[in-house]
Amino acid sequence: MQKHSIRCMSCLRLSKPGNHDQHNSSYHQATHTNSKQENPIPSMASNPTISHVVHNLYQQEPERIAITLLFSNQPDQNITYRRLIAGAAGYAKALSQAGIRPGEVVILILQHGTELIYSFFGAILQGAIPSIMPFLTEKLAPDEYRHSLEALFEITAPAAVITYPEFIEEVRVAAKGKKSIRAILVSNEVTSIADSMIAEFNGQYSSPRDIVLLQHSSGTTGLQKGVALSHEAVFNQLESYSKAIRLSKSDVIVSWLPLYHDMGLVAGFLMPILTQVRLILLSPFDWVRAPFRLMSAISKYKGTLTWQPNFAYNFCAQKIRSRDLEGVDLTSLRAVINCSEPMYWESHQMYLERFQPYGLRADALATSYAMAENVFGVTQGGIEKPVTIDHVNRQALSSQRVAKLSLEGEDALKMLSAGFPIENTQLRIIDSTGIDLPERHIGEIAIQSDCMLSGYYNRPDLTSRAFLDGWYLTGDLGYFANGELYVTGRKKDLIIVGGKNIYPQDLEKLASDVPGVYPGRVVAFGVYNQLLGTEEVVLIAEAQPIDTEARHKIADQIRTHVNRGSDIALRYIKIVDRAWLLKTSSGKIARQANRDKYLQEERHV
Repeated sequence: MQKHSIRCMSCLRLSKPGNHDQHNSSYHQATHTNSKQENPIPSMASNPTISHVVHNLYQQEPERIAITLLFSNQPDQNITYRRLIAGAAGYAKALSQAGIRPGEVVILILQHGTELIYSFFGAILQGAIPSIMPFLTEKLAPDEYRHSLEALFEITAPAAVITYPEFIEEVRVAAKGKKSIRAILVSNEVTSIADSMIAEFNGQYSSPRDIVLLQHSSGTTGLQKGVALSHEAVFNQLESYSKAIRLSKSDVIVSWLPLYHDMGLVAGFLMPILTQVRLILLSPFDWVRAPFRLMSAISKYKGTLTWQPNFAYNFCAQKIRSRDLEGVDLTSLRAVINCSEPMYWESHQMYLERFQPYGLRADALATSYAMAENVFGVTQGGIEKPVTIDHVNRQALSSQRVAKLSLEGEDALKMLSAGFPIENTQLRIIDSTGIDLPERHIGEIAIQSDCMLSGYYNRPDLTSRAFLDGWYLTGDLGYFANGELYVTGRKKDLIIVGGKNIYPQDLEKLASDVPGVYPGRVVAFGVYNQLLGTEEVVLIAEAQPIDTEARHKIADQIRTHVNRGSDIALRYIKIVDRAWLLKTSSGKIARQANRDKYLQEERHV
């Protein structure tokens, strides 16, 4: 069995016995040694819970700033551990008075601000299970959002919902007929209370193996899959991931990421708060409207760490104007971590070229493979050494599913490594039967760790299908090379044309290069052709407002460019106006939803 892991007997916590393969001693030494880092994060106390840790941090340094909230056209707002506990205690009391018991789910539908932060920790203080849901915005289709909300209530069966007064009617409509919901709390009616009552809340009696939170991934059906995580899993992740990135109390984390996804919730929220690392938190909506605010915040607060999905590298490089960067200094950054698979070398280069004049160093560009089912991080690259770039033959990757090193003169892809597995995490690359594949062969990524999900909440059917002999099947495709992981795409998105495996993101990237096409506003998917007995590729691209003749011209340019850049002959190309494509709550193109929309429109033509 081919396994890639970083493990030793002194730090082994995996639940399955008997897997004592030798670890890479040189890398093991690097992950456990923190001597070069000032004020390293100490190891977590045995069997901690979030409620206990937050309370202890308050008792130790009540006036220490935990979070600095940034708002558009408002002064920056500091939240000390004293304020955090007082605000959370107010929500804990409100939930208690509403009869919400330990182990019951509380849905939070709130935007960036103190209400979201206090209600999240307030639910935990009460022993309840918070789950943050995206707020309805202009980028989310209202009908789809309401459908997701109703499905969430049906599957998760929450006991309470916390939201704003102006949104309460929307919640009531979605909650109609859902007997589990006994309380809808309005944020402006909850007030902070004296911290002397904290010890009375039920969260103080939580067990490390109790579920502490739910993460609901984005997508058209994702909200029906609540990833249940225990206190124990969260702290195991924080300890392993903190070591992987060399986290210390001298770090400053700057984040704009939404808290309803694992990257923002864990890396940009829970980790800094629970390890006493300074957190500078921006609104994701302010960042989208004015992405230069991230750079200004990094410069002002001497930020050292930030995480970004791949599209944000392009977005920042293209949208931030030089006049908004006057006086900005990015020399404090030691890691800008790309955490959205697949990751593109071209995006890193674009980002580096744009911000290097302002102090960004090439060695600050890092990568990570992460998922909610493992709390967050699975691998980490670019901290000890620059991110590895693997030059592979494009044709072999597409048609043979093998990452062959390219020879001079061959059409090559530059693949960014996602790094090595973090401590106490094992990875395998398997075929459709669960058999391990050789190095550089593409297969499904399977993981096993001490920070896995407890299960999909109220979905034992999905939980059982997600595991194979104790290994979690990620649904992601990738390969190993010299112990490092390379992620190539999603298994479910793979298009098979005449027995040939097609990665839609490769075609989307090529189409985005065509003049007139909005970069990143492209989707490709497969549609089964019964006559041919195989799938055919459909590509949809948003383009600038143009007439019919110009649309045909852009379609022809896309067809030519894709045909040259791949071995696929595109037949079906649809050019649409801006905002035709549907996105998930995280801002990613929703491939399945757009496929459904396309088929629905075609049926009515």
